[in-house]
This record gives sequence, C-alpha cells and structure tokens, in this order.
Amino acid sequence: MDWLGLRDWLGPDEWRAVALSLQVSFWATLVSLPLGVLTAYALARWSFPGKQILNGLVHLPLILPPVVTGYILLLTFGTRGPVGSVLAEVGIVFAFRWTGAALAAGIMAFPLMVRAIRLSIEAIDPKLEEASATLGASPAWVFLTVTLPLVLPGIVVGAILAFAKAMGEFGATITFVSNIPGETRTIPSAIYAFLQVPGGEGAALRLVIVSIVVAMGALLLSEVLGRRVAERVGGR
Repeated sequence: MDWLGLRDWLGPDEWRAVALSLQVSFWATLVSLPLGVLTAYALARWSFPGKQILNGLVHLPLILPPVVTGYILLLTFGTRGPVGSVLAEVGIVFAFRWTGAALAAGIMAFPLMVRAIRLSIEAIDPKLEEASATLGASPAWVFLTVTLPLVLPGIVVGAILAFAKAMGEFGATITFVSNIPGETRTIPSAIYAFLQVPGGEGAALRLVIVSIVVAMGALLLSEVLGRRVAERVGGR
C-alpha cells in the first residue's frame, strides 16, 4: 500500500488500529458465515416450533443498544461467566482479547448477514429444489448443487455487509473487551481515544476517512452484487 502513500499518511498507532480492525472483521465474518448460511436457510425454507423466536434472537442485536449486547457478552463469556469460565479452563479467553472483539463484532453483524442471505434464498423458486429432490437427490445434495450456486451472490453480499459492520462496531466491543492499544483498539475505539487527548483530532480524522472509504466501498460492492442476484432471478 506504499504506492497510495498511506504509510506516510497514517501514524504507527493508526496503522495498528486499522490492521487490528481488518483482522477482527475478517475472522468475525469468516467464523460466522457458515452459521449465517444455515440460519438463513432455516428461516427461509424450514417450518419448526420457535421459528419466530429464532428470527427475533437473530435480529435482537439490531434492536438492543450495543452496550447492552456487550454487557451480556461480558456476563456470559467473561472469565467468571458460565461459558467463559469453562472456556478459560482450556485456554480460550474472549474477554479483553482481540478474539472477544471479533466475537462482539460478529454478533452485531450477524443480522445483516442473515437477512441478505435469507432474501437471496427466498428469491429462488422452490420448484427448482423440488425437481432435484424428485430425481432422488438428498436434501444436502440439492442444497450443494442447486441452492448454493444460486444463492452464492447473496452470500457474498451478506459477507461484505457483515465485514463492513464489523469494521465499524464500537459499543459492544468497548464494553466487552475495553480499549487496549494493540489488543482490542480497533478503528472506532482508536477514534474515541484520539478525541480524548489534546492534538488527537488529526489522527481521529484520518481514521474517520478510512472508515468512510471502507464503508462506502462495501455498500457499493454489495449493491453491484445485489443487482446481479436480481438479474439472475429475473432471467429465469
């Protein structure tokens, strides 16, 4: 990225925040994607008791204040929490670690991912899947050979939106993992920290610009891919 002049434009602390944000967002998106696809498919195709409850739980992070979500994560995955204490015994710790930032970012981005994938699945004519099933294909094979190729652009859109959301997550992250330089200080946390010290406005502004560029790039890319989904569905 030297040819862009960014190494001269961003300071070491700013670079660390950008690099950590990319790391956190990447893993938050990658780890949550399989579960997001499964959840979206279940909500789009299956009928089961508690479906509306699952739908509500999936979208709850969009409704709750992010600080509340972060506090729930701290109570649950903290070293004294019911889940965190068990994981800590085997060396897995989320609280006040970058892995916890990834967990918080993934949960906050999960609803956007699931919604994009679910809409893509619902746009597929179920008769295409039924036709494959009547030929003797198992449900798993129908999903892999029919549903997945058709819904792939929607999966990409959901992943991009989740990545962008994870890059901008602040409230749940700072509540759950604090604001530790080099460990949990992502771009939003760094902006907040820079604004608390005299002379930090310049660094904060540069990170704001980076955030805007990443967010706008993700939205434009998801829009282009979204049109491809619509064209594919409309062309059948």
